[in-house]
Amino acid sequence: MTRERFPALLSLQPGGKPWTRFPGSTKVRQTLRKAPVLRHLERAARVVYGRFLARRPDKLRFHGAFASFDEAMANVRGGMLAGYDHDSVSYVSRHVMKQVPLWDYPILYWLGRLAPEISRVVDAGGHTGVKYRAFGRYLDLDRLDWIVYDLPAQVRAGRALVRPEDRTLSFVERIEDAPVADLLLASGLMPYLEGSLDDLARRLRALPRYVLLNKVVTRDGPTVVTLENFGVAEVPYQVRNEGEVPAALEALGYEIIDSWIIDSLGHVIPTHPELGRCVCRGYVARLREASRSAQSLENRGHDVTLG
Repeated sequence: MTRERFPALLSLQPGGKPWTRFPGSTKVRQTLRKAPVLRHLERAARVVYGRFLARRPDKLRFHGAFASFDEAMANVRGGMLAGYDHDSVSYVSRHVMKQVPLWDYPILYWLGRLAPEISRVVDAGGHTGVKYRAFGRYLDLDRLDWIVYDLPAQVRAGRALVRPEDRTLSFVERIEDAPVADLLLASGLMPYLEGSLDDLARRLRALPRYVLLNKVVTRDGPTVVTLENFGVAEVPYQVRNEGEVPAALEALGYEIIDSWIIDSLGHVIPTHPELGRCVCRGYVARLREASRSAQSLENRGHDVTLG
């Protein structure tokens, strides 16, 4: 606090007489000079406490900070399953995934808005078809072909859970096997995807007109991979540089037409608080007309059979 910043407040004593000297000004100036040192000490204390927490990773949802997916996998604790592709992991929090939390509503809104333009969705990382069942209360899924792409363990579990009313739901273990779709949905996939969005999209038979992404975990800095504790397994969890996904969409020929931040899902890696708070984002992107025309020509070229 300084006289220059608060002149009206500091110019008078309680009795209304002017101060001849700002009270405690020497102590205030000394404290202000020490502020950078105090902030440095606070950061150091947080780092030390984070490393202390790392000694009991079983009590934490996230622990560790690694440079790559492979490095994270190599640091899974003994006695824990490594990665997502296990039958026992398929049932972790499945009942929660079938709900429609607040952060799903942007996806619901855009699926409804784009409904006249789409007839087929590839749900990448769609688990056991949880979004198909959750969104069924709000969307006419009988007119929408919904293909879930996920790891073999999730696909096995999903196929076993198919109900008679799931008439338009199907599963593939390889995204290359999915038919050409109008929309690629990846809601919650990006933290668990080993590769990039660019690589995933280019494995499709053709780029869809629309891409809907949700729960993309980002940070202001280099990509970091931590480990998420699933109770029975530890799974690499990518916190991507905040510019990676927009750059990938641009490289693929998309323009971002909507985006949002999910404040409630932001978090800090407890063992590495110095890396800062993660920001959870969502995007809607549309393929540019020039890119669609070029792809159409490329697809027609692929259809030509040479004698």
